[in-house]
Amino acid sequence: QNSVVLSAAIFITLIGLIIYLHFVKIDQESLLVIGLKESTTFIEMGQVKDVVINEAIHMQKVIYYLCILLQDPGDPQGISEVVPLFQSSKPRLDCLIEVYKSCQEILEQRKTAPQSS
Repeated sequence: QNSVVLSAAIFITLIGLIIYLHFVKIDQESLLVIGLKESTTFIEMGQVKDVVINEAIHMQKVIYYLCILLQDPGDPQGISEVVPLFQSSKPRLDCLIEVYKSCQEILEQRKTAPQSS
């Protein structure tokens, strides 16, 4: 009898949490499926639209990874491809934030350089 009550309480808690997260906490959801193929690809700076830190659930843990968003040649506002970096090493979030900040500084310099000359 105690196990039935405990199971019901856990089930009700989980349903309540899912409903709460869905309607209150989650602003936007997206799904990105990444293959495990490691390859060396060189990307020209002109192709880079932005660099972002994304999150994923892997083996019941939330992991963070750095991605390069490639600009769509046909649509300047669009993104043609999302290229994840550090796929096999999975650095900690604080390390990714440092790399992200450096990348954003470089991208900002690239945006302001043509205007100032």
